[in-house]
Amino acid sequence: MDNITTIAVASIITAGFTTSVGCMMPAIGEGKSVASALASLAQQPDASATITRTLFVGLAMIESTAIYCFVVSMIIIFANPFWNHIIAETVAK
Repeated sequence: MDNITTIAVASIITAGFTTSVGCMMPAIGEGKSVASALASLAQQPDASATITRTLFVGLAMIESTAIYCFVVSMIIIFANPFWNHIIAETVAK
């Protein structure tokens, strides 16, 4: 297997792993945070505005982690910095 194929395989595997972990873990975190918010709302219905506002801010922060993982995986696939190095090395030979 040549260097270009090795970089391609490593990029695809890394992007797949990044996307899978980056989707699973935030989904679990969002589920736990919604469950905690619902339990808090059941115990203190008077604080519903504060709990809901805090929940939405927390969900946005958790979701941003998934979006960052997706962006990193797209960079690894389409704009991998190792491609230029390997191609320049191959052309130099």
